[in-house]
Amino acid sequence: MTQKGDELVFAPLGGVGEIGMNLSLYGYGRERKRAWVAVDFGVAFGGDDLPGVDLVMPDIRFLLAERKNLLGLVLTHGHEDHFGALIDLWPRLKVPIYTTPFTAALFEAKRQAEPGAPEIPIQVVPLGGTIRLGPFEIELVSMSHSIPESNALIIGTPLGRVLHTGDWKLDPTPVVGPPTDEARLRRLGEEGCLALVGDSTNAVREGRSPSETEVGKTLAELIAEAPQRVAVTTFASHVARVRSIAEAAHACGREVVVVGRAMERISQVARETGYLDGIPDFRSAETYGYLPRDKVVALCTGSQGEPRAALARIATDSHPEIGLTRGDRVIFSSRTIPGNEKAVNRVINGLVAQGVEVITERTHLVHVSGHPRRDELADLFGWVRPKVMIPVHGEPLHLAEHAALARRLGVPEVIGCRDGDLVRIAPGPAGIVDEVPQGRLYKDGHLIVEAEARTVPDRRRLGFVGVVSVALALDETGVMASDPEVALIGIPETDGSGRSLAELALATVTDTVEHLPRARRRDPDSVAEAVRRSVRGTLAAAWGKKPLCLVHVLTV
Repeated sequence: MTQKGDELVFAPLGGVGEIGMNLSLYGYGRERKRAWVAVDFGVAFGGDDLPGVDLVMPDIRFLLAERKNLLGLVLTHGHEDHFGALIDLWPRLKVPIYTTPFTAALFEAKRQAEPGAPEIPIQVVPLGGTIRLGPFEIELVSMSHSIPESNALIIGTPLGRVLHTGDWKLDPTPVVGPPTDEARLRRLGEEGCLALVGDSTNAVREGRSPSETEVGKTLAELIAEAPQRVAVTTFASHVARVRSIAEAAHACGREVVVVGRAMERISQVARETGYLDGIPDFRSAETYGYLPRDKVVALCTGSQGEPRAALARIATDSHPEIGLTRGDRVIFSSRTIPGNEKAVNRVINGLVAQGVEVITERTHLVHVSGHPRRDELADLFGWVRPKVMIPVHGEPLHLAEHAALARRLGVPEVIGCRDGDLVRIAPGPAGIVDEVPQGRLYKDGHLIVEAEARTVPDRRRLGFVGVVSVALALDETGVMASDPEVALIGIPETDGSGRSLAELALATVTDTVEHLPRARRRDPDSVAEAVRRSVRGTLAAAWGKKPLCLVHVLTV
């Protein structure tokens, strides 16, 4: 039953305005007395613009403040951008987690592989199951995607139902798992769908995504016709692709050798949950060298050019067990994620330099997306007929194109929002009514640091201008007790005329201290600041850049 003042609201903390880092909140009740459920808890990956950062996570300040009202967390599927922040951030919340069997098994395998990871209980929900949390009744709906058991959520409340699509596509022949449950989605449209909160990743692409089965046929042809060794790289979580590769290898009498820990882990979970039933056991990397060259398919990690992954090491001929030579074939059964182009091209060029044939989606149908194109989006709108549509899971261009498509298809209310916006879905006209705290956290080694900290900006500066370290000792009268020590890191050794920049910096330190008034020399902070300014100025004149300068003054 609804009460006066009750509202149904939506608040994304990640995944709206960027691809990755998905975390969405649904709230029900009166302001300051709302019950909340969270959907997904993902990460993004650090790039060249974030030196030293391994993962980017949503800031959960708002969730911590509302922890007593947070009823549960539902995971739509097992991709890192939907559950990758759990191990690091769940201990701060300790909220119940709900998901389907494959995602639960995959998360547990990941947790066990991370030293010191906390125990995190997960409540397993069957495919098509229902979760009841306070005013929310959440039904899982099977959707095709590039990992088993991707689910949309029908979030029922006293004010109406919301379809949170998760990641999905329409594929009548997805190789593993059921296709998108069209019948249930059509029924939702008949029952009444208040709002659709939907995946925008491929909203800029016309037509429909090809079927996973078509990729399997192409892979079978490429593997069968290869004269020597074949290596295939794909996303480790893409179990349907792994199965297609294994079936193609088996059909032409080849053994599958799994190379890379992530691929080994996913393959084991897929077997335990039945998604590789009927597929012969895979071989370990140690057996690779004993198999005939025309009887092996290496299934490798590293489709995104990750420097520590198997394929990157093969490309530099530094892998301890796996090597490729002229006449061998490598298939990139993946699409390069924006931002990874240089890393992937580095791997491809390394393979080509070894005489290896490289095949990508540029020339063959060796990959299809797990996200819907415009005709698939239009089908979904036609089935569920939402009154309100909120585009999520995309960069601004994707969100804008998805919103424009919804308007052209006659959706009455289309609400564009960004991370941190609080959207009222019902009652009354939908719209942004407030903001909630949001931001980003960085995983830096073993630590979680706030994005606003100086750590990353300082690293960027270090990478651009280097650092000068100066150490000097002064006696109590301000006289140097010994020669200063100067070290230059990341700075050229000489200027344009051949003068040593280290010696130039050393002379500047000595000259600066000697020309300071005696009273200032007795103040270590004053000496340090004067030396810092002088050294940076001298090197800027000689080099054209002002390095960071750290000055240590010891009084003896």
